[in-house]
Parts: sequence; structure tokens; C-alpha cells
Amino acid sequence: MRVHLVPALSARREHHGERLLERLSGLPPAITPDCTVLVLGSFPSAASLAAKQYYAHPQNRFWPILGACLGLNLSGMPYRARLNAVYAAGIGIWDVYASCERAGSLDSAIRQPAFNDFAQLQRKAPGLRRACFNGRTAARAARHLEALGFAIIELPSTSPANASQSFDFKLTQWRNALGAP
Repeated sequence: MRVHLVPALSARREHHGERLLERLSGLPPAITPDCTVLVLGSFPSAASLAAKQYYAHPQNRFWPILGACLGLNLSGMPYRARLNAVYAAGIGIWDVYASCERAGSLDSAIRQPAFNDFAQLQRKAPGLRRACFNGRTAARAARHLEALGFAIIELPSTSPANASQSFDFKLTQWRNALGAP
């Protein structure tokens, strides 16, 4: 019998209640040296890890909201074209956690998180000045980024789990934070 490991999963397993949790590793930063704004989620969803793409779950409103902020149909573009459009706007994408243990995709299920190395990222993209957190869980890293001199903005989560806020409300908050028309 062959065993296939998903690349985002490590071999370490721990028992959590009745579930067996594996240590998950996040995605590399989607950034260029010229980026001035960093949008940070908490940790990629299971769909994003499987696709190796940020915000890959079709119900996540990230791409439609960011696209509306930039005046582009990002959702209708191939992933690489999306990233290039975001880079052209001076925006980078990453997550606050480099790794964690989690069953499913909910932030509330994250256990034993380890932060990403923001100081190293700042050396790679020295123009970064602002960190926009996609939701409350991501905003838990605010003090780490403030210590590096980032301006901090907490935004409403684009996750389908955040259904209590309308698309229009989220869009207004995101436009204000990104300085979009």
C-alpha cells in the first residue's frame, strides 16, 4: 500500500480530542520588493493549501473585494495574472502564521500557531509600510508588525464564515484602507 502525503502537511501528528491533527505549513509570501501594502490573512484554508493559491475557496470574497478596490475583475483572471495585478498596485499577500495544527479551515480550529518571519519579509520588501489584516484572527499579529514600524489596519474578514457583514460593508472598509476610489 502506498501512502501519499499532501505537500502542505508534515509527518508530525498529535491527538486533539478525537481528531488526529497534522502540522500544516502555509504558503510562501506573494510579494515583490516594490510592495508597500501587505494584506495578511491568518492561515490558508484547506482549499488554498491544496491549490497552492491564496484565497482559493470560491466562496471567499477576497478576490471580488480586492478586484473592486482596484477596478479589476480579479476573479475572472488566472491566478498568476491576479498576482501580477496585485503586485502592480503595490500590494503583497501573506499570512500571519507560518504553520499550525488545524482540522478543517476555520480560524477557531487553529492550534499551536507559529508566526511568519515579518522582519525577514521586510528586508525582502523594504518599501512595506502598511499591514492590512483580513479579519480578527490575523490582527492578533498587530503588535509584531507595529514593532517593525508598520501602520496597522484591521479589516472585516472576507471569509465565508463572516456572513454577518454585507459585501458592501466589507468593500467600503477595504476601499478606505487601500485608498481605492
